[in-house]
Amino acid sequence: MIFDTHLHLIDREKLRYPWLADAPALDRDWLYADYASTAQRIGITDTLHMEVDVAEDQIGAETDYIAALMAQPGSLIRGAISAARPEAAGFAAWLDALDRRVVRGLRRVLHVMPDALSEDGLFRENIRRLGPAGLPFDLCLLARQLPIGAALLDAAPDTVFVLDHCGVPDIAGGAFEPWARDMRELAARPNLHVKLSGLTAYTAGGWNVESLRPWVDLVLEAFGPGRMVWGSDSPVCTLQSDLAEWVAASQALLADLTKAEREAIFHGNASRLWLG
Repeated sequence: MIFDTHLHLIDREKLRYPWLADAPALDRDWLYADYASTAQRIGITDTLHMEVDVAEDQIGAETDYIAALMAQPGSLIRGAISAARPEAAGFAAWLDALDRRVVRGLRRVLHVMPDALSEDGLFRENIRRLGPAGLPFDLCLLARQLPIGAALLDAAPDTVFVLDHCGVPDIAGGAFEPWARDMRELAARPNLHVKLSGLTAYTAGGWNVESLRPWVDLVLEAFGPGRMVWGSDSPVCTLQSDLAEWVAASQALLADLTKAEREAIFHGNASRLWLG
């Protein structure tokens, strides 16, 4: 069984995605029915929808959209990681009003925002609220921003964090050492998990399992199988692969682990983190 913790759906008839104008390779509909058809063929049994940075006034509408998909018979979707604005004065009330049957975690994409955002006092205060609320927070950072992530982790030690895409390493540029150093530093914080998701997107396209292996082995060394989850990052993964290729590559990269360790990464850890 595979639990995909990072599915993006795009439905331009229902929601607005301002960033798509600058991403022509992804600027089309990516609908649940198409994903589910492939996912079921390759062993994906459960998935979480990851927010897609919709227009800010449609964050609630995106959650409603996912709730409707969850209600379909046989749906693979187990919940949503919703967009959030922890810098907003009304965040606490917004948090209390969330439909927790749908919303399983939160994310604020930080790599497109000023670095100082996560250093803001209100932002950190609201991130600390997520610990008692039982909502993990996904960190989406560029590799150069990993030290910023460390500071946020230290400011909210009782909140569970999940680092998306193994910290977005510059695989195409071969920038291994600075990323590896910062990943080891981050991994020293027990409230952080890491997501093995969409690494092919950060290559120049000529990737294979062996070219990805040093990056994945470093993450395994730093975090261990007990703090790793798997995600497709579909459709972003399609920039340099397809969904089935990323599943197959992930299975090959983790093949030397024990059966229990593979099951934890591909399913068990995600169930524990987000479904309780």
